[in-house]
Amino acid sequence: MAFTLSEIMAARRQQQSQAQSHTQRGSRSAVEVDEYSTNPTQAFTFYNINQGRFQPPHVHMVDPMPHDTPKPPGYTRFVCISDTHSRTDAIQMPYGDVFIHAGDFTELGLPSEVKKFNDWLGTLPYDIKIVIAGNHELTFDQEFMADLIKQDFYYFPSASKLKPENYENVQSLLTNCIYLQDSEVTVRGFRIYGSPWQPWYYGWGFNLPRGQALLDKWNQIPDNTDILVTHCPPLGFLDWVPKKMQRVGCMELLNTVQRRVQPKLHVFGHIHEGYGMMTDGTTTFVNASACTVNFLPMNPPIVFDLPNPRTT
Repeated sequence: MAFTLSEIMAARRQQQSQAQSHTQRGSRSAVEVDEYSTNPTQAFTFYNINQGRFQPPHVHMVDPMPHDTPKPPGYTRFVCISDTHSRTDAIQMPYGDVFIHAGDFTELGLPSEVKKFNDWLGTLPYDIKIVIAGNHELTFDQEFMADLIKQDFYYFPSASKLKPENYENVQSLLTNCIYLQDSEVTVRGFRIYGSPWQPWYYGWGFNLPRGQALLDKWNQIPDNTDILVTHCPPLGFLDWVPKKMQRVGCMELLNTVQRRVQPKLHVFGHIHEGYGMMTDGTTTFVNASACTVNFLPMNPPIVFDLPNPRTT
């Protein structure tokens, strides 16, 4: 993809201006809608050419830690997984303290699927279990369901035939975890925030247009969040879809994470092909998708140790 000299120079001027503003306002700056927000593949190429933003030494891959690695004293071990899609029976879960599931734990969010997932959660030995929804949890997106049941052509037949009274309180079926939806919880001194939204993706749940609509959601994330859990990835981090030759991550989420929130850990899924870990030196990014692109649950959970926050 080619860029004109004027575009390149404009980007460099914008980068210099943002850097000056960043310095003037402190270590964390406000986030605005990026001019390349609606075309993530173009945005990735553009910022890579002009800033090397997604290349070493700015970012690099991280090898997942073996499950049998001893946990250092004074640390908390997080067990991260996502996109299990009702296929948990064959997954071997490792030792840990806090369990995090970054969404798509069902196929369609049917109450029967949610109950099955909750039963599985009840068998897990972790002290704390945190779950968010993903685009497959259709019934957790009340506005989506209200529109779905009005349609003449049912794109999701088994979900669209549900009666409102069968799914209005579907979150209450998750009795064996802490469910987060644009909300936060503090556990073991770590402030954890969870959000299910992503850029529009083939008409599934929790979809929003790229740009201001998504930025409004990310603006709700507190500055001093330690662990961020979203369903979708940020642009440039484990968001590549080889079949379509496209980047699909969210530009506004990337800028929110890097420029404002700067969490220690950012856990997500959604893009099965992106399974793995990366870091930009401040945040460790974890795509914990258990299922492959063919929906086979072959990717093991990713474990990550963080030093316990000091208490006064």
